[in-house]
Amino acid sequence: MTPSTSILSVALDTPLRRCFDYLPPKASEGALPPVLQAGQRVRVPFGRQQLTGIIVSIKDQSELQIDKLKRVSEVIDSIPIFDSVLLALLEWTAKYYHEPPGEVFATALPKALRGTTPLVNLVRAWALTAAGRAALSGDAVKRAPKQAAMLKALEQGPKAVSGASLRSLQQKGWIESVSIEAAPDPALTCERSSNEAVSPDDALSPNEGDRDGAGSSPSLTPEQATAVRSVLDHRDGFTAFLLQGITGSGKTEVYLQLTEATLKAGKQVLVLVPEIGLTPQLVQRFAQRFGATRLAVMHSGLTDTARLAAFRAAFFGQAQIVLGTRSAVFAPLAQLGLLVVDEEHDASYKQQEGVRYSARDLALVRAQLAGIPIVLGSATPSFESLHNVARGRYQRLSLPNRAGGAEPPRLRLLDLRNEKVTAGLATTSLQAIEQHLREEGQALLFINRRGYAPTLACTACGWIAPCLHCDARLTVHRQADALRCHHCGAERALPRQCPTCGHGLRTVGQGTERVEETLAELFPDVPVARLDRDVVRHADDWQHTMDRIRSGQARLLVGTQMVAKGHDFPDLTLVIVLNADQGLFSTDFRAAERLAQTIVQVAGRAGRASKPGEVLIQTEYPEHPLLRGLLSGGYEAFAVTALAERAEAGWPPYSHLAALRASALELTAAIEFLSEALSLARRDLPTGLRLLGPAPAPMTRRAGRHHAQLLLECADRARLQRFLGPWVEAVDALPSARRLRWSLDVDPIDLF
Repeated sequence: MTPSTSILSVALDTPLRRCFDYLPPKASEGALPPVLQAGQRVRVPFGRQQLTGIIVSIKDQSELQIDKLKRVSEVIDSIPIFDSVLLALLEWTAKYYHEPPGEVFATALPKALRGTTPLVNLVRAWALTAAGRAALSGDAVKRAPKQAAMLKALEQGPKAVSGASLRSLQQKGWIESVSIEAAPDPALTCERSSNEAVSPDDALSPNEGDRDGAGSSPSLTPEQATAVRSVLDHRDGFTAFLLQGITGSGKTEVYLQLTEATLKAGKQVLVLVPEIGLTPQLVQRFAQRFGATRLAVMHSGLTDTARLAAFRAAFFGQAQIVLGTRSAVFAPLAQLGLLVVDEEHDASYKQQEGVRYSARDLALVRAQLAGIPIVLGSATPSFESLHNVARGRYQRLSLPNRAGGAEPPRLRLLDLRNEKVTAGLATTSLQAIEQHLREEGQALLFINRRGYAPTLACTACGWIAPCLHCDARLTVHRQADALRCHHCGAERALPRQCPTCGHGLRTVGQGTERVEETLAELFPDVPVARLDRDVVRHADDWQHTMDRIRSGQARLLVGTQMVAKGHDFPDLTLVIVLNADQGLFSTDFRAAERLAQTIVQVAGRAGRASKPGEVLIQTEYPEHPLLRGLLSGGYEAFAVTALAERAEAGWPPYSHLAALRASALELTAAIEFLSEALSLARRDLPTGLRLLGPAPAPMTRRAGRHHAQLLLECADRARLQRFLGPWVEAVDALPSARRLRWSLDVDPIDLF
C-alpha cells in the first residue's frame, strides 16, 4: 500500500466494476492547491486518453504503490456536482445492482456534464470599472445619453447587454468583459405537452391565490385531509407511505397540498411518473398551482440542452419542484423535503438496459438517506408495496371514494362464447356504444395491441408471416402498408399474396388500427381518436389527441396501455376491454398481477365526473377466478388471494431474484457461458439459495441473437447480495464472458 497521503478514488465511465486511484493535481507555481471534495468532476489520464470522472472518496492509502499512481489533470468543478446524499445513493446503486460505478454516475448526469461543460452556465457580460463609476458620477457622459443609460444599467452589477455604445465605453476603460451565470430559461426547464413553455401568466388559475401568483387550492375530502396530515406529521424524518386510492379519488390533489406545505418550509419536491405521456397533464396541474418558473421537467424526450438546463435549475435551487420519469430519481436537489412516486406499481420504473435499476426502489433509498417522507401512490399497488404494508414497513393511506361524489363504474363480464362478434367487438358492446353516444357520452375501447392485426396468414398453406430475426410473428400495419416486428423493429412491405404458394392472405386478430377502422365503418358520423405509439410520436401529437377527446370532438377512443392510467376524461362513460384473456394463462408469475392492474386502471377512466360509468370486459373465460375475484371484491380482494398463492410458491415478494442473462449469435454459446457461471456458483452456494437453469429465454431469438438466462432465488435478500458480489466478479473473469453479451438483473420484473 502507499504511505499516508491524499488519494482520490475516481469513478470513470468504463465497464470495469471498480473505481480508480489518482493523486491530486500539482498546484500551479504561486497558486493555492484546488480544494478537493467527494462529488467533484475531474479530468484524469486513462491509458492514452483523458476521461471525466467523479471523485467518490478521498483516502490516505491505495492498493497500488504511490509511484504507480497518476495525477489528476484538471479539477473541473469548484464545488461538488453531487451532494452527500446523492453520492451515497449512487454508490448504493452500484453496489446493490452490481454495476460499474462509473456507468452509474454517468447515468445520473446530462450528456453535456459527462464531459467538461461547466456546471455553472456562464455567459459574456459587461461590468463597470472604477473609471466607469467615476464617469457616471461626473460630467463625462452628460452629453452622451446612450452611454449614460448603458452605464446606469450596469451600475447595479454585471449584465449581459448589447448596444452600439459598448465598444466606445470599452475603449474608454469604463466597462470590462466578465463572465456571469446565465438566468435559467423557463422554456427549457418546464415544457408544455406541446413543447412550448408555460409562462407565469398561463400558470394563474381563474381564482388567484396569495402564494406568489399561484392558483388556489380546492377543499379536501376528509380522507384526503387525513392523508395530507399524516404525511406532514412525519415531515422531519423518513417514513414511507402507500397512498392507495381508487381511480378518481384525488391522489394528485394530495400531492399538490403536500408540495405546497413543503415549499413553504423552504424545501424542494421531487415527483416521479412512470411515462413521458403522463408528464404533460401533471406539469400543467403543478404549473397552474405553483407557477411554471418554479418547476423543472426531466425525461428522455428532452433535448440535451433542455436536460442540462433542468439539471442546473434543480442544482442551484431555481427549480423548487422537479417532475420527471425514472432518471429524475437522480435529480440534484440539495434541499429535498418530499418525494412522490405516482403510479408506483408501473413496470416502466424499471430500467431494462444499461444500469438496470428500479427508480421506485431508489426513491425509497434516497428518501431514507435524506431523512424525508416518501409517498407511493397507486390505485393498484404492487404486491411488493402491499407486502411492505403488511410487514409494517409502509404506512397505508386510503382514498376509498371518488372525489366530487362520483360513483365507481359498473363492471360486467361479456361471455364471447354466447355473443356474435364483429371484428372483435361483441354485439352487446356495440349496443352499449350506441346507447352511450345517444346519452352524449364518450366510449373507450382498450386493446393492448398496436397495429392492424397481430398475424398475417395464408388461407391455403397456413404460412404465417415470421420475423426473420426473432421467434415472433410480424404485425400487420395496414396504414403504413408494412409488416413490423414489435420486438426488434424489423420492417418489410406488406405482401399481396403468399410467398410460399401464391394464394391469398388474411389478417388474424385485432389491433388498435383495425378496431379504429371497424368503429369508423359502424359509426361513420362519430369521430374516432386513437392513442398508441404509432400515432403519438411527439408531445404535440399527444396534446392534439387529448384536446380532441376533452373537447368532445372525438367521441370514440381506441387506445393501448397509454390510456390505462392517470388520464381524466370527464365525458367518458363507457370502457370496453378487448382481449382481456391475454394474460390469464401466461407462464410469467407476474402476469395475473399486471392484468388485474391494467383492467382496474383502464376501468377507472369511466364515469369520473357527474355521469355514471360502465365497464364491459370481453372474455371467453368468464368463470376464471381472477376475473370473478376482481368483479366481486375489487383489486384488494384479488391481491390478498394472489399474494397467498405467491407465498405458497415462494415467489416475490416472499423471495428475491437475480437473473444472469446472456445473448450470442448461437444458443450453444449462451448456454455454455451460463453453465460455467452455474459451476462457479455451486462452489460456494449459500444455504437457501436456489439456482434455476440455465435455460433458453421464453423468446429465445430476438434481433438475430439467441438469449438464455440463469435465475438465482433466495428468501433472504442480504444473503443473496453477499453471494452476488464475488460471484459476479468471478463470472466477469471468465474467458467466455468476452465472447458474448451478458448482464445481471437484480430484482427483475420480466423473466423473458
